Amino acid sequence: MVFTDYPIIRGESELPLYLINMGLHSCQDHIKRPDGYPHPQILYWTKGTGTLILDGKATALPVSHAMFLPAGYPHEYLPDGDVWDVHWVVPGGASCGDILRSFGLNGPQVFPVTDAHMLEHTFRKIHDALRTDSIFGNYRAAGFLYDFLIEFYRIISAGSTSQYYSPALMRALDHINSGFAQPITLEELCNTAGVSRQHLCLLFRRALNMRPMEYTAKRRIQAAKSLLTTTDDTIEQIAEECGFGSESYFCKQFRRYEGITPTAFRNAH
Repeated sequence: MVFTDYPIIRGESELPLYLINMGLHSCQDHIKRPDGYPHPQILYWTKGTGTLILDGKATALPVSHAMFLPAGYPHEYLPDGDVWDVHWVVPGGASCGDILRSFGLNGPQVFPVTDAHMLEHTFRKIHDALRTDSIFGNYRAAGFLYDFLIEFYRIISAGSTSQYYSPALMRALDHINSGFAQPITLEELCNTAGVSRQHLCLLFRRALNMRPMEYTAKRRIQAAKSLLTTTDDTIEQIAEECGFGSESYFCKQFRRYEGITPTAFRNAH
């Protein structure tokens, strides 16, 4: 199967994220772009192999892999044989760069793709939206594009972050999630996880980009938000129920992370 979709860009160009083009070649041609491509590209394949050439260096592209190529980066890639089923998606929009950077997609990268089922499913949904709906297809494709990027991020994160989701981290998270209403100390979390303070902080930073006690505070605030919007409990009662110890400390932490007071949050919601 071979196709290339170039949506007719209209009002969707005002969206923060929209599709510029996408396609599939069952036998990818030799592509050489000395000036790069005007937009970032995400490519993946489940059959065949290829070679990527960046900055004069060749990198093997094994079967079931993906690559990200940023806009304007000179590159060249070519198949190793007669079969190389390359799928590509080219996103655009004012927020596209920020989204890609938040996923760690800053420069050319190659990733293993252990399970492309959901990625392929979303890819087909984008294609079908464009082909079956001439009026709203581009908008529907933009919505599916966000799903595609999230799934791509999940896949590329699986290999690099699975080591961080260790049993020690999960024990600490389970302890916080089940016992946040009670006082929790860092020493207690270390004992529960069975690791040192330094190692536990490293696990939290790599997996969640925050410290253990910061996660604890945010977990308590998460519970407090639910109580603020679904009950008539006083601020003092909610502070106690969520493990903050005092109303003043609760208000201080809530404002720190949410930017408003608990009362203002309740009134707004």
